[in-house]
Amino acid sequence: MAEVASRGALEGVRVVELASYVSGPYAGMLLADFGAEVIKIEPPVHGDPFRGWGTVDYSATFGSVNRNKKSVVLDLKTEAGQTAASELIAAADIVVENFRPGTLERLNLGYEKCQAANPRLIWCSITGFGNLGPRADQPGYDTVGQAMGGLLSLLTDMEAPKPMGISFADHLSGMVACNGVLAALQARHLTGKGQRVDTSLVESIISFCGENASRYFENGIVPKRATRTHTAQVYAFVAGDAKPFVIHLSSPEKFWRGLCKVVGRMEWKDDPRFNPRRSRQKNYDILHQGLSEIFATREREHWLRLLSEEDVPSSALNDFAEVFNEPQVQALKMRVKVPHPKLGQVELIRNGARLSDTPARVDKCSPELGEHNDEILGNGSRMKGSAS
Repeated sequence: MAEVASRGALEGVRVVELASYVSGPYAGMLLADFGAEVIKIEPPVHGDPFRGWGTVDYSATFGSVNRNKKSVVLDLKTEAGQTAASELIAAADIVVENFRPGTLERLNLGYEKCQAANPRLIWCSITGFGNLGPRADQPGYDTVGQAMGGLLSLLTDMEAPKPMGISFADHLSGMVACNGVLAALQARHLTGKGQRVDTSLVESIISFCGENASRYFENGIVPKRATRTHTAQVYAFVAGDAKPFVIHLSSPEKFWRGLCKVVGRMEWKDDPRFNPRRSRQKNYDILHQGLSEIFATREREHWLRLLSEEDVPSSALNDFAEVFNEPQVQALKMRVKVPHPKLGQVELIRNGARLSDTPARVDKCSPELGEHNDEILGNGSRMKGSAS
């Protein structure tokens, strides 16, 4: 049983990754975490542009989405490079790519050609806007996807908009792509045939916003950043020690009663401004102001302790220095150390899913550029279109 438990769920599955930056590499990394062999094809000299977003020895940005992979350098602008890539794809189970539509076709590596040579191939394409429609050929980047898909309107105030400090569209499209690939892999077990999986930054964002979209379809009211905070009774405060924290009352009435007890305002339970829940939603700003004044009188840990004792959903609003000092996060062992040939070790975040028998692995850092050319292509790899 010990041997079985150490195997990855996707052991024996080979993935060829033709992708750079975040969306495609993130999808490939998730598959690699689950045990797939992921061969990342990179261009000569500099490789994936994300390699240049860090120090000489290691780019944390690149490393965060390229662990557990093998790197092969091929010049896809040459016939030799295209031939070598075609051979790899012909022996692969999955291709993950995030080029603009038509790019790989111009390099003689399009889906139709590769699928004809390998009918069991699962081909996953991640684009900015999809492979059809008036903007299909335009460059799509993370914030553009967030904006077009509506998510940014729910995260910022439209009167004074600010972009977000995380690449939601890039990472979500990588997750959606991985999900689609896994579904296609299961379908292949039933049919024996591969298929094409398409997603995009915009499609991923819109599907992620399904709850807000459904409410808009129902009532015709365009949601804003504050819409869900009022509906779900979500609050953010700054305590007397200038440290922020959040409370999420949601629907159960016991959370509201517990909050009233914590702040010493039991009379609010019967106040028509705040009862029933619909009244609290209507008078959200009044309640928020009253709570803010109370919470400003004591330090954050005092309030969080009392809220916890009354079972009110709450948390410190952690920055990243605080996240990894959080006892709950430490118990979950989210921060992992991985060996690095030059730095000794680097630190990464483990896969968010825990499988009891075939656990996800994070045991290898991102590969050096072209590190696996000889292993994958043979000793004569330089004659097959690799970099000098």
